[in-house]
Amino acid sequence: MNTLKQHIKTNSYERFYLLYGNEAYLKRFYKNKLKAGILGDSDEMNFTYAEGKDIDCNEMIHIAETMPFFSEKRLILLENSGWFKNQSNFADYIREMPESTYVVFVENEVDKRNRLYKAVKDLGYISELNGLDEKSLKIWVVSLLQRENKKITDATLTYFLNKVGTNLDNIQSEIDKLISYCYEREVITEEDIREVCSEQITGKMFQMLDSIAIKNQKRALELYYDLLSLREKPMTILYLLNRHINLLMQCKALLAKRNSNTEIASKMGVPPFAVTKYAAQARNFSEDTLKKSLILGTEIEEQVKTGKLIDQIGVEVLIIKTVLG
Repeated sequence: MNTLKQHIKTNSYERFYLLYGNEAYLKRFYKNKLKAGILGDSDEMNFTYAEGKDIDCNEMIHIAETMPFFSEKRLILLENSGWFKNQSNFADYIREMPESTYVVFVENEVDKRNRLYKAVKDLGYISELNGLDEKSLKIWVVSLLQRENKKITDATLTYFLNKVGTNLDNIQSEIDKLISYCYEREVITEEDIREVCSEQITGKMFQMLDSIAIKNQKRALELYYDLLSLREKPMTILYLLNRHINLLMQCKALLAKRNSNTEIASKMGVPPFAVTKYAAQARNFSEDTLKKSLILGTEIEEQVKTGKLIDQIGVEVLIIKTVLG
């Protein structure tokens, strides 16, 4: 990401960019910055945008061959094309593309063995955008508050992030709520956050797994019932619980191999800020317990889908048996 920032700051751009990952805010932010930087004052006549898996490759090649109109550059922005998961003729074409044409790809997922991925890596720049590390995330939140002359202590900021999660779009929304709520006061407090901020389901999941780790079955079930009271569907909770357990297994394995937090974040596909929380929680479970819980979770999902088990009871069974180890 630092290289990407440097390109924008110096107004010196590669001809090909791939932005991918699960942080929508960062992908949106940098694609807009790249568009503005590459095109400059050029109008929309030299800009083409296409989205989705039905993008016509031949049409994009035809556009790429067209010389820019009263400008030195033409920009093509392709979003969620799926070309980095499946083969595309574009992989061979971009090696022969006119130097006046620039292409920015924005994707959710990629396969690093894909020919187009390798071509963009050779000819341009690839940035995986899964979120910010803890320090950068806190600086960003403080900057949002400072624009409105608001302050927050580090402890309160940590409480805020643990409650609302690390999704930047969601953080922006919750900050807007806090600013409106505290419009006459300068300092944001934990009480303000409790009053107006919505706790994300991932936060409840961490709390639930913490309770399971210390064998507090009662608290784990209370958190589950809290989620049900918020109208979360049992099957959604089951899916997220299975996913969370799977991530803990991955984290445990990567920690054993002495991977850095940055490497773990990239391989798990989670924000760097979240790795510390996953690592701390993974240490509270044995590998055997996590494996058994994941197998049980998969079996319960199948039983619910085949009508052999009621969904709400199925999740309760998974929680209770994981507590028992």
